[in-house]
Amino acid sequence: MKRLLNVLFITTEGTYLGREGECLIARLDGQTRARVPISGLESVVCFGRVSVSPQALEHCAANGVAVSYFTEYGRFMARLEGPVSGSVLLRRTQYRSADDAVRSAALTRGFLTGKIANARHVLRRGAREVADETAQHALSGGADRLDNLLGRLEGAQSVDALRGLEGEAGRTYWAAFPALLAGGDPAITFTTRSRRPPLDPMNALLSFLYTILAHDIRGALEAAGFDPQVGYLHRDRPGRPSLALDMMEEFRSVVADRLAVTLVNRGQLRADDFEFQDGGGVVMRDDARKTVLTAWQDRKRDERQHPFLDEKAPIGMFWHLQALLLKRHFRGDVDGYPPCLWR
Repeated sequence: MKRLLNVLFITTEGTYLGREGECLIARLDGQTRARVPISGLESVVCFGRVSVSPQALEHCAANGVAVSYFTEYGRFMARLEGPVSGSVLLRRTQYRSADDAVRSAALTRGFLTGKIANARHVLRRGAREVADETAQHALSGGADRLDNLLGRLEGAQSVDALRGLEGEAGRTYWAAFPALLAGGDPAITFTTRSRRPPLDPMNALLSFLYTILAHDIRGALEAAGFDPQVGYLHRDRPGRPSLALDMMEEFRSVVADRLAVTLVNRGQLRADDFEFQDGGGVVMRDDARKTVLTAWQDRKRDERQHPFLDEKAPIGMFWHLQALLLKRHFRGDVDGYPPCLWR
């Protein structure tokens, strides 16, 4: 368990959360592992088989502390809170910001700063790792062009102008992306990004990882009290989790794309792990999906220093932390939304 941003994260399965006076106590295997005062605590987030006593739930409800439940794989299940909740105030601020052109542009700029800076990081890291000089040149050149686009974000004052820069950044990134593939099955290649449906194995793998990532981020936003359907870079569309897609932009390249490249380059996935359908689309076979899901869970357990909080946390906790930082921004505790910039 770990306390970050006034939120108690319980990630060890089998933990029992009870009440002792004004504190929540966490027990595991009959031993008290932590004692946390309820004062100042904003919420409790439980992953996997975590039990919470009725007394602890009552104590949380009486003090305005929400309790959220996720599966061990990060799927959001439920959020319990008492009769008095600040979530409605948060959502009202979220909705008003979406109707405000200046605030929408500022939030969009934050998400895109994270997206472009992290994509640049992936290309520069790739340039250091590949041996082929042509690939090095392609990756370094792409990173330099992204660096230029990053500097132009501040001058873009509208969401539409920012979307134009995002499109240019996407074209630059995907043009350099094939140079990251080296050493795996030569039948798995990449020429351009295709989505609905993905037209080759690499695109099928990327789309699958993006679906999982969006699902995880949506759960983190719901646990923080947001409406995941109302976004800024991605505007409203029935059934689309626009805010989750906004926040996902920061993590696509450094989490999903890097994992996809690693799985292919190490030979953990090969062309025969994918199935070509009659309509031209490509899907992963069941065994390949299991391989990817296992690698995804392992990746989320990797610990890394959070760049803004300067504390170590599992990567799978990062979108929860970003949701809490966005919440703090809406409450006025943080001047601007700080994107998660990989180092």
